[in-house]
Amino acid sequence: MKVFALVGKSGTGKSYKAMNVCRERHIKYLIDDGILISGQRKIIGSSAKREQTKVAAVKRAIFHHEDPRIEMRDKIKEINPDKLMIIGTSEKMVHQIARNLEIDPIDEIIMIEDVSTEAEIETAKFHRMHYGKHVIPLPTVEVKKDFSGYFLDTLKIFSRVFGRSDKIIEKSVVRPTFSQIGQYTISNKTLIQIVSQSIKLTEGVEKYTKIRINKKPEGLKVEVDLIIKFGYHINKTAEKVLFDIKKHLEMMTQMNVINIDIHVKSVHFAGFEDK
Repeated sequence: MKVFALVGKSGTGKSYKAMNVCRERHIKYLIDDGILISGQRKIIGSSAKREQTKVAAVKRAIFHHEDPRIEMRDKIKEINPDKLMIIGTSEKMVHQIARNLEIDPIDEIIMIEDVSTEAEIETAKFHRMHYGKHVIPLPTVEVKKDFSGYFLDTLKIFSRVFGRSDKIIEKSVVRPTFSQIGQYTISNKTLIQIVSQSIKLTEGVEKYTKIRINKKPEGLKVEVDLIIKFGYHINKTAEKVLFDIKKHLEMMTQMNVINIDIHVKSVHFAGFEDK
């Protein structure tokens, strides 16, 4: 196995450039911040960007702890790739990762300055310093659960290498828990207001009688009790409510919605007073 390393200081755009560098060198697997990635898919691991402190993030990234270290070692041995890329903030760091995973020595070290322009590096530094933005070289669907509430945006990048036609590479922008910008929280009251407004926009719903929100580290669980207007298809109306709640919650909060349960309690007949 030939081992490569992409090295650059924190915030210089390594994860942004990683996929292009790998494609140019025909490298199918890379390790970035504790995750083993192949193409647009996470193979194994947990992102260091989800740790509570920078110290814990570094330990996660270099596989300091035994369980994730053994898990990653075994997976690499199982896959047995011909080429592998390691991403790190210094040569010392990537050598430490290689030793911990028993894949040393590193055959080639690529500096971020060799693959990015000065302007690109300065732009990456600006967004890290002022907005706390970190790029993960994976599409949103792969990181959504791990970064519920911390996901900021999606990057879709056109890449042309090897003389082939353009390919879209999707990456995710997150703000880690340990970001100096600080954490943010969303109250249950606010979440309930978003859900209630979503329900009111759905044709066929008379009203909701109860909304319950259960916040978990991996996302939200929602329960809603509804009264449907007479003459509307109950299942289709409930499905539309579910779709709208999920869409608005994820769009407005960037939180992952794990599950939504819709309970239709009764049907409302216009012109009759409820007894």
